[in-house]
Amino acid sequence: MLPTTFGNPLWFSDDELQELRGTTLYRATELQKKSLLSLYESKVKDIVKKLLTLDGNSEIEVCFEDFLWANSVFWSRALNIPMPHSYVFPEMQDAQDICDPEADEKRSQIEQSDNLTKEGTCNPMTGDTVWVEGLVPGIDFCNHDLKPIATWEVDGTGLASGVPFSMYLISAAQSPLQIDQEIYISYGNKGNEELLYLYGFVIDDNTDDYLMVHYPAEAINTISFSESKNQLLEVQKAELRCLLPKTSLDNGFFPLNTQNGEENNKSKADQVCNYSWSGQRKMPSYVNKLVFPEKFMTTLRTIAMQEDELFKVSSMLEELAGPERERQLSDTDVQSAVWEVCGDSGALQLLVDLLRVKMMDLEESSGTEENDLDLLKKALIIDSHEDSKQCLSNLSPKENDSEEPKLMTRNKWSAIVYRRGQKQLTRLFLKEAEHALQLSLNEEEFTFPC
Repeated sequence: MLPTTFGNPLWFSDDELQELRGTTLYRATELQKKSLLSLYESKVKDIVKKLLTLDGNSEIEVCFEDFLWANSVFWSRALNIPMPHSYVFPEMQDAQDICDPEADEKRSQIEQSDNLTKEGTCNPMTGDTVWVEGLVPGIDFCNHDLKPIATWEVDGTGLASGVPFSMYLISAAQSPLQIDQEIYISYGNKGNEELLYLYGFVIDDNTDDYLMVHYPAEAINTISFSESKNQLLEVQKAELRCLLPKTSLDNGFFPLNTQNGEENNKSKADQVCNYSWSGQRKMPSYVNKLVFPEKFMTTLRTIAMQEDELFKVSSMLEELAGPERERQLSDTDVQSAVWEVCGDSGALQLLVDLLRVKMMDLEESSGTEENDLDLLKKALIIDSHEDSKQCLSNLSPKENDSEEPKLMTRNKWSAIVYRRGQKQLTRLFLKEAEHALQLSLNEEEFTFPC
């Protein structure tokens, strides 16, 4: 019943993995392989050998591929399950809990699940919830679909299923299910990066796709005034990376209309630091069209600061803290000072540079977005070497080589779909950033003329 191989990048051949070069997933896969190999060599290998010896099977040889298989079985099927804190950590529960004042009685209730369904006991799903990953037999065999015909729930009291903390499926279909009809559930609103990394599949033209942009932490130490900027970043609780959802483009300058129906742009004016010491720094006219998270923009403003801007920010903060530093500066204080002095142009220019570098990395090994689209149009997916030979024998020669179908494994097809989506999102967010940069420069020139 369990698969022997998987479609996530850990199981890609060397040639298939090369299709991911330049993407975030390529680097993540390399790091994960090294981490799992280290874990296997340092801990798992000896533990498994001892367990097999105790079980009388000392002659069985276990290798890293076996551990890789077990790891993939779990993470490709695990569900994120909400459970009450008292159930996950029963020994840590406070004995004075109002629902159950006696610690021994509470421990007994946890161990004897049937007591939890009796009248007079508190609902175990109330209070703190802990999310844990786990396998749920039956449900973990369900595949993902954008329009699932079933959902799953946790039965905290056991009233629905008869077993407390069990899980069960609820039909979401409008009509009765047919015999032999496959039951699909939703794994959540996940982009192709996460779907491929965890589950080994992608969705073409995935509306839940996203782009990750980050500023390398090691690069901060190479910029001018790195020590002072690091201090400011620390106070601001800076975020050096952000996720840019594809759906956020609907609220930008060039909407894609990926969402069903028109949604009002969520006002962002109250999310940015809009306090101005001088009164000259006005809220940008484009603020409600900016699709980039304010926390990340704050980080980029700080990194992009010039020497004179850093001096002005320091002066403002010293004035605010007082001569004896009687006031503790907050992250909002620092963010406000940085915004007052710097505005958006420096941050947006840095963001444009980051996105251009990302596009260069993506295109360096696999060409342009148009090249990927052409490959996908000609793709003929094969699942085995035998399929490859059969397809080749059935194909008729084409006069034009450009019309020849491209035989490829499903793993390679998934990699191309994913990287093409990353190139598309990089292009679209770069367009947004460049337009916002131009607007910012125009407004700052008008507000602060030379």
